[in-house]
This record gives sequence, C-alpha cells and structure tokens, in this order.
Amino acid sequence: MTPIASSALLGVVLGAGLAALVLWLLVRRSARRVAGQIVNRHHLGEILGPLRAAVVVLSDTDRVLACSDFAKSIGMVRGSSIALAEVQQVLADARVQHRTNEAEMRLIEPSTGAPLLLSVRAVLLSNDGAVVIGEDRSADLRFSQTRRDFVANISHELKTPIGAIGLLAEAAEAATDDPEAVKHFLKKLIAEADRLNELVSQIIALSRLQAADSSTDARTVVVADVIAAAVSRTREQAEAAGISVSSSVQPGLTLHGDAEQLETALTNLVQNAIAYSERGARVAVSGQETVGEVELRVSDTGIGISDADQKRIFERFYRVDADRSRASGGTGLGLSIVKHIASAHGGDVSVWSRPGQGSTFTLRLPVQSAAGDPADREEVPR
Repeated sequence: MTPIASSALLGVVLGAGLAALVLWLLVRRSARRVAGQIVNRHHLGEILGPLRAAVVVLSDTDRVLACSDFAKSIGMVRGSSIALAEVQQVLADARVQHRTNEAEMRLIEPSTGAPLLLSVRAVLLSNDGAVVIGEDRSADLRFSQTRRDFVANISHELKTPIGAIGLLAEAAEAATDDPEAVKHFLKKLIAEADRLNELVSQIIALSRLQAADSSTDARTVVVADVIAAAVSRTREQAEAAGISVSSSVQPGLTLHGDAEQLETALTNLVQNAIAYSERGARVAVSGQETVGEVELRVSDTGIGISDADQKRIFERFYRVDADRSRASGGTGLGLSIVKHIASAHGGDVSVWSRPGQGSTFTLRLPVQSAAGDPADREEVPR
C-alpha cells in the first residue's frame, strides 16, 4: 500500500471515529435533557403538593401535569383532568381570548361541607400550556359577613337604650307638675344611660381586643389578687340578688399576662353567674395550677344552659335569656370578651352546664406565655 493510500485510509478511520464520538455526545446530551425533564416534573409535583392554594399545571391539551393537594381535596382535579365545570370554563375563555382570565366561584368543600369562595385565575404559558391558580377567599368572606353582622347588631342594641332615653326624657318633661313622677322617670333615665355607657364601653373593649395591633401588657400576675378584685367588683350585685360568692386559690399561684384584662374576664364570668342564678344560689371562684396551666373556674348553682345554647354563648350579643339579661343590665358581649382575652393570653375558655343544675366556666391559661422574659414587656400571642 502506497503512503498516499495509507494516509487516506487513516483519514477515513479518524473521520468515522470523530463522527461516532459526536453522535454519542449528542445522544448522551439528549438523554440527560429527557431525564432532567422527568426529574423536574416530579419535583414540580412535590413543590405544588403542600400549597394551600389550588394550583394546577396543564399541558397544551389541558392534561394535568401536576397539582397541589388542595386542588384535589376540593374536587378541582380528578385523575389527569380538571373536574369542575366552572374552572374548565375559565380556562376555555382564557384560551379563546389569548389572555389571563379570572373569575370568583362559590363551592362546597367535599370533606367538610363548608362553603368555599374561590378566586380562580387561568394563565397561559409560552409553550401553550397553562397554569390555573385558585385562591381560597373563604376567610375574607367570613370576615366580611362577621363585620356586617357586628355592625347590624350594634345598631340594633344601641337603638333600645337610646330610644328609651328619649321617651323617658319626654315623659319627665311632660310631668313637671308631678315631682314624684319626675323622680321616677329620672331614675329610669339614669339606669338607661348607665346601660348605654356599659354597652359602648364593652363594644370599645371588644374592638380593641379584636384589633390587629391589639396586645397585652404581659407581666407576672398574682392570681389571688385577680380573683379578689373580681369578687369585690361583683359584691354589690351579689348582695342585691341574694347570692353568696366564695373564693379559693392555690397559695403563691402566678401566671404571665395582663392583670387588668384577666380581672375583666373573671368579673364578666362572675356577673353572668349571678345574673343567671336564683336568690339563695351559690357562686364559687377558684384558681389552681395543672401541668403548665392555670385554671380559673367560676361555678354556680343557677338555672344552667342547654346544649344548644352552649354552642353559641360566646358569640357577640347572644343571650340565653334576653329578657333576663337586659333586666340585669347585660349587654350580650361579656362572654365574647372573655373568649378574646383567653385567646390573647394563649389560652381558652370552656363551659360545662346542665339545666337546673348550674354551670362551670373554666379559663385555661399558660403559666408562662410565649411573650418571652417575664421581666420584659412583650406582646402575648393572639
């Protein structure tokens, strides 16, 4: 073989080898790209899974590639398809209009049966795929409803004492020739004014407790002092009603919180116990420590509360016996204030009651709140 032929053969061999090497590299690169796509899709499902929003990633044929667990739980996704007709329509409109489309829809959550307000947005992607995002707006809906109910209740409650004050003032003016009648009307006028003042004060107190920036002045609180103050503030009411109030407390018992708020909560519970008890009944206030908690209890031998009423007694303006509550000067806000004070201290309030046997309200509060160093003034979790 001539040198020229040998060189040509060597060139062909080298060229073939180089081509094979390039082809092999291209195949490996393509394989890595495919593997990367599989891993990314898998990871996408892991990322979307725990989200509280209903997020669904779709292909260009609207096949579900990945979705959040919440999207499955509300029935938005079934298998590899969008299952809700309302969401399908939002997506279809987005594809027809070639732009992001939004809509709000009311659904029923399958697991709980609770109403669900969903704000749905369909976003088109550059590869003809799409992302559907459903944001749960149920909390906003409940807040708006609660605020409307609160305003309506306040308006209704204020009308009664304001109307009464106007009528009594007119009656007193018309009876100027009868001093005894004037005294009678003025006495009732003062009572209605006091009731109106108490109602406004409790509305303000409740609003402050519900405010986003509400905080408690967290310090070391001597439980015996709080109980003694609550009993003292209700002594006149108890004596007028012919009801005995006793107290007991574990020696040296303290907790971390706002003494003024805790005194208000305990006073409200004692006032309720007196108001819903007959003459000769007994009310007992006690404080003791359990594992990491302080339990403040107010027990009475009063008329008791039915099971149906127990489910609602912590609602604003709810009264077990409206006539009895108004006659005693009640506003229907006392127990709601107690609930918010307990929550502000990281605790809770519960009730045990049987009609005709009496009731026991228990405030459970952590000995040491999450406020940090007792020497520091910190915000107690709400």
